[in-house]
Amino acid sequence: MTEKLFTPITIGDLTLPNRIVMAPLTRNRAVPDGDVPSDLAIEYYTQRATAALLITEGTQISPEGKGYIQTPGIYSPAQVAGWKKITDSVHAAGGRIFAQLWHVGRVSHASLQPNGQAPVAPSAITATTKVFTPAGFADASPPRALDTSEIKRVVDDYRKAAENAKAAGFDGVELHGANGYLVDQFLRDGSNKRTDAYGGSIENRTRFLAEILAALTSVFPATRVGVRFSPFSSFGDISDSNPMATFGAAITVASNAGLGYLHLVEGETGGSRELPPGGDIAALRRLFKGAYLANNGYDRAGAIEAVESGAADLIAFGKLFIANPDLVERLRRNAPLNEPQPATFYGGGAEGYTDYPPLESKAA
Repeated sequence: MTEKLFTPITIGDLTLPNRIVMAPLTRNRAVPDGDVPSDLAIEYYTQRATAALLITEGTQISPEGKGYIQTPGIYSPAQVAGWKKITDSVHAAGGRIFAQLWHVGRVSHASLQPNGQAPVAPSAITATTKVFTPAGFADASPPRALDTSEIKRVVDDYRKAAENAKAAGFDGVELHGANGYLVDQFLRDGSNKRTDAYGGSIENRTRFLAEILAALTSVFPATRVGVRFSPFSSFGDISDSNPMATFGAAITVASNAGLGYLHLVEGETGGSRELPPGGDIAALRRLFKGAYLANNGYDRAGAIEAVESGAADLIAFGKLFIANPDLVERLRRNAPLNEPQPATFYGGGAEGYTDYPPLESKAA
């Protein structure tokens, strides 16, 4: 009997051959001049094209959206051309690929910003976190609060990024609403102290999200759009007084927009799966009408069990996909896995990026 994890699933008009998704993974290997995805990225993504779906590394929607060196953008013609080479290669290999659209908000440094300006955020509250700058790791810079009049411009940057993603040949887009970045900053009352239509009540704090999703679904069919949240994560120095209420509302907004999938980090980003008192992933998942993509620390047994039981429709793997380009086949066969090498996760060249051996060469 084939476990359900290895069977197809249809989301809207997109049929995926299995339920094993490559999570978005920042690798800091874009070309420094212009933040264009490198030619090495063509090989990296194509090697992993047997995934049900590839979700790209976070890709900034504008120069202002950047928070780490050598992360790719999707706002310039050169970046679109760079991504087009990747999507063409992935499609030729039979894969499907979504672009993850990213604005870091306050999780940035003035040295990474246009003209050395302050990063933007919902409120002028500095994140107690580190960012990766040309001079090495540094504390995040104090941000300035976006004016109400500027928010439409940021929403429009998301729309233009989706149009660029379409021009670059992506099958869809995922909105990065997790891990303490701009959308997450607007949602949470620890980082959003605004007194206008985008702050205060939960309805107001989800307004920015709703406007972005309306922009993205004006470009792609709603089922070709997903969203990622991390309701119980403190990554990026983020907090909320009532995450179940806040993210219940955010997920309802996403469901009402008709999105194809909801992607949740279950617990701390890259850390414990333990939830705070009152935290309930299943209750949040029930609020969403589309497919549910579960993420955080899954192994083969856990993934099979989650999909068989109906707790999840798809499972996202991160570090295991870094080290195992043929992860789907390895999980199918219950074959040994390559060990990820954290020293090469961020920055560098082919080592730890495109040189992990597939099963065949390992056997040989």
